[in-house]
Amino acid sequence: MGNWFTTGGVVMWPLLLFSLVTLALVLERSWFWLRLSRQQRQLVGDILTLYQQHPERALAKLKQYPHLPLARIFLAALSLGEATPEEFTLALESAAQAELPLLKRFQTLFETVIGVAPLLGLLGTVLGLIEVLSSIRLGEGGMASSTGVTLGVGEALISTAAGLIVAIATLLFANLFQGLYRRQRAFLQEAAGKLEILHRRHLRQATRSARPDSWR
Repeated sequence: MGNWFTTGGVVMWPLLLFSLVTLALVLERSWFWLRLSRQQRQLVGDILTLYQQHPERALAKLKQYPHLPLARIFLAALSLGEATPEEFTLALESAAQAELPLLKRFQTLFETVIGVAPLLGLLGTVLGLIEVLSSIRLGEGGMASSTGVTLGVGEALISTAAGLIVAIATLLFANLFQGLYRRQRAFLQEAAGKLEILHRRHLRQATRSARPDSWR
């Protein structure tokens, strides 16, 4: 591997940097999505159940999970107090929009690596071929010369292979995280819709209970 890295040329250094950065971001995103999958669904069920009976307890429980996007979205709406349905919906939508960049974090960087890594590999191959061809001396052909050219071309292609490996690996993880993002977005919309229904029911019940007092 060390010999391949050396013969790959100068572009192997940025490719190595890309691979290390991508590995670090993949680990961070994997931990992020794993933590969400473990905690959010159970939290949604508990919050919706609590909100039907004790809204104050639901709000207090949400404050225990400030690291979860769903908890921050629900808190933005429930913290308004006796908001109208329109205000409640607007608060949920605004908070959800604010959380989307966090869910799509590093996606642009992944796309950059996917696009640039193959080009760097191709650049390394071109530079290697230029070096090989410049060493050929016309009129001094022979088996040794042709063998050296073949080996030189093979070494020049190492950078292209490395660039493709980095791009393909990054593409696989980027697509995985993009799929998780889409599922999370649909889940947030579903959970927010259920909370809106409960909020409207809560307002209707509060209105009905207040009517006898107004007649008095």
